[in-house]
Amino acid sequence: MSENKDVSLKLGDEKFTEMMLFLKTPINQQNHRDYKFDDAELRELQPGIWAMPAYLKEGDAYSLFFLFTTIDTGDMVVAFAEGEPLEKRLALGKPMTTGAGLNSLFAQQEKRAQRVLKFLNDISRADEAEWRQII
Repeated sequence: MSENKDVSLKLGDEKFTEMMLFLKTPINQQNHRDYKFDDAELRELQPGIWAMPAYLKEGDAYSLFFLFTTIDTGDMVVAFAEGEPLEKRLALGKPMTTGAGLNSLFAQQEKRAQRVLKFLNDISRADEAEWRQII
């Protein structure tokens, strides 16, 4: 998961919050359907920002969304944002690193966090993305 092969990070580790997944090819109208998680599909919120649920369950106050977004460097990354109730719908909270989002989910739903991490690692293993320590 890290460029340093000697370091072994696990879900829940504090250092894992420093990890970000960088996509090699940005998400666009032609490829966004290639990144489905469960039955969820990426939706474009605005140019360069795509989202879909990582964890969303009726009756649970906690929710987490994937954010595929372009950062200041021009790279597209996979970040996360928690859902925040706003009137009768959800708004997305402050974006967080890939690792911080996974740790947040791990604290709430361990098995779901493991599935989300597998999804992201599958993208990395397919050589479509790479993990980087950013902090």
